[in-house]
Amino acid sequence: MSAFKMRSILTIGATALGAFYLGSYTERRSSNETTTATEKFQRLPGLPVFATVSAAALIPAGEQNLTATPSRISQIMKYGFPGLDHVRSQSDYVLSYDRRNRVPHWVFEHLTAESVARNDAVDRSKSDFKPDESIHPFFRAQNTDYRRSGYDRGHMAAAGNHRLHQKHCDDTFLLSNMAPQVGQGFNRDAWNTLETYVRKLTKSYSNVYVCTGPLYLPHKEDDGKMYVKYEVIGSNTVAVPTHFYKVIVSEAADQKLHMEAYVMPNKVISNDTPLQVFQVPPETVERAAGLLFFDQINRKQLATINGKKI
Repeated sequence: MSAFKMRSILTIGATALGAFYLGSYTERRSSNETTTATEKFQRLPGLPVFATVSAAALIPAGEQNLTATPSRISQIMKYGFPGLDHVRSQSDYVLSYDRRNRVPHWVFEHLTAESVARNDAVDRSKSDFKPDESIHPFFRAQNTDYRRSGYDRGHMAAAGNHRLHQKHCDDTFLLSNMAPQVGQGFNRDAWNTLETYVRKLTKSYSNVYVCTGPLYLPHKEDDGKMYVKYEVIGSNTVAVPTHFYKVIVSEAADQKLHMEAYVMPNKVISNDTPLQVFQVPPETVERAAGLLFFDQINRKQLATINGKKI
């Protein structure tokens, strides 16, 4: 498929999403300027209040607990939680788990040049895919669900993003961090290209924040009606997303913020398709996912969105 045709399809899809996912987009902004993340969580019962940090530098390796500490969580979630449904933390990322579909709603990471650098002490071949025992058995995905399904166990938090400790890498192999992805032509190719691009951003920016997750997008069928349809796999009926997204904020040394948003279809994509074809307005992803990304950032304060000045 040509890059022009792919871009046309995504443009039409973005327009359809804007019409399909009705609702107010502006109402969330007024509270952002007057309410801090900590104040917001203090009003919500049953949620932990995480410590705040003045900068998003990684905790030095010698001082770091290999379970997620409040300070590390607040580093990762510095610019806000996209949603609050079944939020849980691993040693180096935070996720919201979709118990009905047995995949994440979203997974949040904070990357630096140090965290993605090659580390001979970390070997992903020693990491095993395994069920997340912290998930209730009713809602837990198993390796058997993926077996002979035709889909890869696709990382949302990429293993290559977490190289400071073996434990960090191991945690990315929990099935709560996975969603079924087409293997050849997507997970091992186009999606991997996007993951590699995100890591390369750490060469230009002090801190990179990335939120990743699945989408289930509507399409029009022969009767002219719009439907949301997706496959499920295994005895636990793990949902196969139609698309995946990444929303990225890169923080420069001068504190300027740059946002990018990508949506990729969960299918074979030609290797010569440039990543820019998959760029979409961030609000398009928000409407489709039912989430608000980086809501502690006033969009007017961003230096660029998808490479374009605000």
